[in-house]
Amino acid sequence: MRCACPAYSDPLLTELIGYFWSGKHHRVVKGIQLITLYYTDLSGKSVPVNYRLYNKQEGKTKNDYLREMIAEVLGWGLKPKIVTTDAWYSSRQNLKFFKDKELGFFTGIAKNRKVSINGRDYTQVQNLEIPESGLILHLKSFGKVKLFRKTFKNQGTRYYILFLPDEDALIAINQMEFKALHSIHWGIECYHRAIKQVCGIERFMVRTSEAIHTHFFSAIRAFLHLELMRAEELIENWYEIQRNLSQQECS
Repeated sequence: MRCACPAYSDPLLTELIGYFWSGKHHRVVKGIQLITLYYTDLSGKSVPVNYRLYNKQEGKTKNDYLREMIAEVLGWGLKPKIVTTDAWYSSRQNLKFFKDKELGFFTGIAKNRKVSINGRDYTQVQNLEIPESGLILHLKSFGKVKLFRKTFKNQGTRYYILFLPDEDALIAINQMEFKALHSIHWGIECYHRAIKQVCGIERFMVRTSEAIHTHFFSAIRAFLHLELMRAEELIENWYEIQRNLSQQECS
């Protein structure tokens, strides 16, 4: 998250501000790193269920935070069928963690990751011909997964791997199911956009860690209220109240 208030974005004065790689901007940017577990139920309702603000003083990585949060929600009794992540979280350690917890996963994967169709001869993902229905293969140092490819208009080609504890269910996954999973996977981006544009999460004017945590909690709580209203059909989407207020100001 990039602070929208320049006076409070100096890392020498404001705690938790740092420099992080941005997948959106494809460069290092200054801001606060928010790591979120975003849960979608069978009816399509989606809410954040756990989050962390990156703090270098804790000596943890984003991957440490991810595994920590998943272990927490499993301990609370939440039983997700599949965990979805972008390629940043597709390390062997994370994938084995998901498998050990008996979780399926759907994650982005770098084009140079090594895979094998026969379990012996390994090549980079980008060298394979991948049918729309996906390709069952072995991910090096992990095991059997199903590989998919998706081409975006302005972002080129991305690769995804799917794992399910039930191998027969994994093999049976088709293109339609892949598209449904990818739509859920994309939901986290919609959430990030909403908490920035509607909930003002980047517009903090405080400097201490405690005050920043309070601001982020309040913004996320506001999003939860909007999602509840949307689920109860009181609003059509998260942006409706903001749009109506803008129209009232103009009139």
